[in-house]
Formats: sequence, structure tokens, C-alpha cells
Amino acid sequence: MLARRMRRLLLPLALTLPLGAWAETDPDSGLVIDDGWETVKSTCTACHSGALVTQNAGSRNRWEYLIRWMQETQGLWPLPPEMENTILDYLAKHYGPKEGARRPPLPPSMMPENPYKAAKEDTAG
Repeated sequence: MLARRMRRLLLPLALTLPLGAWAETDPDSGLVIDDGWETVKSTCTACHSGALVTQNAGSRNRWEYLIRWMQETQGLWPLPPEMENTILDYLAKHYGPKEGARRPPLPPSMMPENPYKAAKEDTAG
């Protein structure tokens, strides 16, 4: 009887937690432990903390863009294609786009009038 009552109380709570909350994470980097995590940890944390990875999110294309940006501007070395695919697969799976994290931007018709725009026009004339 008590077990059934506990299940009824805990199940709705469990359903409200994000899926990643159930995943085991590496205590050093914070990365979700799954296929490819060791490659991501050894590659990405060579230059920055795992928190920089885990606090971000994006599609596979976005993560690839970030890798290219790091290679072009931050000194990231060329990655063998198989290693890069492992990293991109892992990041897209565990740190993909966040659903509902932010509301969409308001359309211009719903925005209030910009008080600074009027002041700028007054000083321009």
C-alpha cells in the first residue's frame, strides 16, 4: 500500500525532470557518460572546462560550426574525421537544441515604442 502511494507521488515528479537528469555524468567534466564522452572530454577539456560544453546546446551543424570557429581562431588542431564524427554525434545527442528554453522573440508590432529612438532623432536634426 505504501509502495503504491509512493509510486503515485513520485511518478509525476519523475516525468517533470529532463531526460538528462537521469543520465550518469562524469564528476570531473560534468559530461554525460555515453558513447564518445571520453573523446569529447579529452579533446574539449584540453582547452576549456567541461562546463563550457555542458552549458551550451546546439544542432550538429551548430557544433560543427563551433569546431571550425575554434580551429580558425582559437588554435584547435585538425581532428581526424572519425574523431570529429564521434564528437559531433555525442554533442548533438546530449547537448542538442533546447526545447522551450526561451520564448520566441516578439514581433515588432508587439514591441513598445523605443524612447531612445525619439531622443536620437531630436538630437540629429
